[in-house]
Amino acid sequence: MAISDKVKTLLKLKSKSNSGLAEYLGISVQALSNKFYRDSYSGEDLVKIAAFLECELVFITDSTKIALTLNDITPEK
Repeated sequence: MAISDKVKTLLKLKSKSNSGLAEYLGISVQALSNKFYRDSYSGEDLVKIAAFLECELVFITDSTKIALTLNDITPEK
């Protein structure tokens, strides 16, 4: 299953809209539609999408789980 399909499924499960996600990402609905069509996301996009959907974006190995959060993309002051 493509990333776009997974994002769309999570949007439905969480009862959230494409327009809400686009606004959260700071892009137009058309730009989000292009991301869906191209199945093209930056790492920052994926972290923000996970935050919007109240999910975790994680890397999992046999004994380790590393979650990426908004703190990982927000510069420290």
